[in-house]
Amino acid sequence: MDFFSIISAIDSFLWGPPLIILLVGTGIYLTLRLKLLQVAKLPLAMKLILSAKNKGDGDISSFKALCLALSATVGTGNIVGVATAVEVGGPGAIFWMWVAAFFGMATKYAEGLLAIKYRSKDEIGQVAGGPMYYIELGMGKKYKPLAVIFAVFCILVAFFGIGTFAQVNAIVDSVSLTFGVPVYITDIILTLLVAGITLGGLKSIARAASAIVPFMAVLYFVTCLGIILLHISDVPAAVALIIDSAFNGHAAVGGFAGSTIMMAMKNGIARGVFSNESGLGSAPIAAAAAKTHWPAEQGLISMTGTFIDTIIICSMTGLTLVLTGVWSGDLSGAAMTNTAFSMDYGFMGGIFLTVSLALFAFTTILGWNYYGERACQYLFGIKGILPYRIIFICLVASGAFLKLEAIWILADIVNGLMAIPNLIAIIALSGVISLETKKYFEHLKENK
Repeated sequence: MDFFSIISAIDSFLWGPPLIILLVGTGIYLTLRLKLLQVAKLPLAMKLILSAKNKGDGDISSFKALCLALSATVGTGNIVGVATAVEVGGPGAIFWMWVAAFFGMATKYAEGLLAIKYRSKDEIGQVAGGPMYYIELGMGKKYKPLAVIFAVFCILVAFFGIGTFAQVNAIVDSVSLTFGVPVYITDIILTLLVAGITLGGLKSIARAASAIVPFMAVLYFVTCLGIILLHISDVPAAVALIIDSAFNGHAAVGGFAGSTIMMAMKNGIARGVFSNESGLGSAPIAAAAAKTHWPAEQGLISMTGTFIDTIIICSMTGLTLVLTGVWSGDLSGAAMTNTAFSMDYGFMGGIFLTVSLALFAFTTILGWNYYGERACQYLFGIKGILPYRIIFICLVASGAFLKLEAIWILADIVNGLMAIPNLIAIIALSGVISLETKKYFEHLKENK
């Protein structure tokens, strides 16, 4: 059995019904316990993005913390990941992305809340937080091995999953396809840019993220919106196809309805989690650095990340692929989305997509560098940070030369392993989440 067959078997086992039930089930449980908070409090959450007072312990503003989290979540999963999910699972995969994102918003809220509740300080006075800390400090010292397991998996995701190979591969392929630039040249430039920013630490990364993320999100949204408006009369039929395929499957060579429904569900949820990272435990590492007194306030702001990433940006990609009909062809990954953009925009479509993809992937690399660094610091102290950064930069430099299929499967595996200890902690600390939520909204009522 070759390497590809081995990791494919591991991926199929890991992302079987148990993990999908754990991911979505945690979101459903929190949704019920928090009384549909992601619906009732979404307007307040969106308002807080820019109106949070940013008072309290922390290293960066709540807005910069959100941009840092979005820099890591809004990446190739929104472009290449959606295309891969639709290619394998059909249009129905988009519906299951929506389902995962809806319940994932409650999970992301819980992660952000716990990040503030149990954050700490490192040896040099910087804020340190995330699942490692709310597992150890919230659940108790006897659960430290679970925190260590999470930190190890987080570093693996940064090194071999979302953080490097998938992003680098997407950038160099897209630039090569659109502009004919040799892979090694793009890879060298990318590596130098990553090194220049990540060696500057949290504030350097947050500064870059807060400048790039809003621009790239608006650019991509407007580009996709233009395609959707050109096909506006076909939108109802496209949405109907997405919903129908989610429950009835789609025409697949050599397949049958039941298998295609399961493929749609598996790929939609897996790619949705890859994109918005709800339940992975990555975003709370960024949320912990926010200046705020109230854990629930940062939880609400963190929750908007999943809404922006999947409900808005992934949906724009998915509708574009369905409306242009490219999903039913033999293209995959960035090539599929590139073709969809080029059909209506011509050569400029490829340029728009390449710029968007490069920005998305570049900021994801920056964000995941920080996540892995914090996990490394938790395990080894500040002495482990510089060696970690050097290894990360070397992996970015080598990331352009791995096959696409192997990259996605490897990323799926380490993502799943990282999610398990985090979800266990969220369920165990759900009482704390409920109590802190109640305290915050009582505070808001008293201060009206």
